[in-house]
Amino acid sequence: MTGTDTSAAGEERWLLPEGIEELLPEQAARVECLRRDLLDLYGRWGYELVIPPLMEFTDSLLIGLGKDLDLQTFTLTDQLSGRLLGIRPDITAQAARIDAHSLRREGPVRLCYAGSVLHTRRRSPFASRSPIQLGAELYGDASAAADLEIISLMLETMRRLGVRDVTLDLGHVGIFRALMQDLALDVAVQDAVFEALQHKSAPQIAAIVAEAGLDEARAGLLRRLAGLNGGREVIERAAQLFAAAAPSACAPLAALAGVADKIAARMPGVNLHFDLCELHGYHYHTGLVFAAYVPGQGEAIANGGRYDDIGRVFGRARPATGFSFDLKTLLGLLPATVAAPRRGVFVEHALADAAWTEIQRLREGGERVLLGLPGQQGSACCDRELRRAADAWHIHTV
Repeated sequence: MTGTDTSAAGEERWLLPEGIEELLPEQAARVECLRRDLLDLYGRWGYELVIPPLMEFTDSLLIGLGKDLDLQTFTLTDQLSGRLLGIRPDITAQAARIDAHSLRREGPVRLCYAGSVLHTRRRSPFASRSPIQLGAELYGDASAAADLEIISLMLETMRRLGVRDVTLDLGHVGIFRALMQDLALDVAVQDAVFEALQHKSAPQIAAIVAEAGLDEARAGLLRRLAGLNGGREVIERAAQLFAAAAPSACAPLAALAGVADKIAARMPGVNLHFDLCELHGYHYHTGLVFAAYVPGQGEAIANGGRYDDIGRVFGRARPATGFSFDLKTLLGLLPATVAAPRRGVFVEHALADAAWTEIQRLREGGERVLLGLPGQQGSACCDRELRRAADAWHIHTV
């Protein structure tokens, strides 16, 4: 094979793996502006920035979030220690490790982050395998006030970006756990109901109930589970349903309703939707769970919830709640009225010495100034040009 390979393989060397994207200058500039703006927003709310490493030992990277992320993680062997390393598929566990082990503070701790993650497979048909995860986590407080703050900050993120018609989907994994406990179902029946609820399949639940031979009180409640989603009326329906058959479920239901009412008061423009059998992340979430949806997006653009047990594996079982976005997804949601970052000012090479003081003044003032090289007549990243007229420097649009 020669150095001028014209084979099909040679012609396709520019291809990236499926689901892996690059950001070209204008997109990269927009994402970076988003990142800076949102991290500054989180800083004003009291959240401190952390930058975890891109890879860690799998012993810590994949512990605490159940086994949900195992198949999403690229692994390799560390040639220094011989131990297994993982390229992070999520930053949540890393932030929890920092709170529990590296910082070890008492009382509430607020952390935020933004960084690339990598997935072995797409989470949905059109999802990226290389998201840029942006998020915030609040540790050390188990109260509803912490859940309220985190949800409020998530919604404020979208408000700041001009994202409209947001639907906040709310659930509480404690409701399902309490139901299973009060109904005293066999483990096999619980697992079958759990799987059926992933698909919101009332017929499937009815078949499970019939096969298990449950009494009518328990059977009737289970048959109605898949339908417990919708507007505020779902809370009232569920309260009546649980009062006698599953009283332990009333406490998490009330907690959910309380946070929802305060969100409605703080942000009246947000659509509230309740899904009392939302079990995404069931194996590591411990309380309130939530997601944000907008029209035109089939998947949630943000997810979050409470996961109080995650710090236990790092030596400190701290209450925790948080959310995360993909910055690439947010980029696609920006209104058309949001302008691209300002382009640069071009200076001809022949003017370099005479214009040097003015060039530095413009740069220190925040302008991007590109000094041309010999023979260069302009630049694609510049929309203006520095010229001299009447013994003064002027910027002209080109």
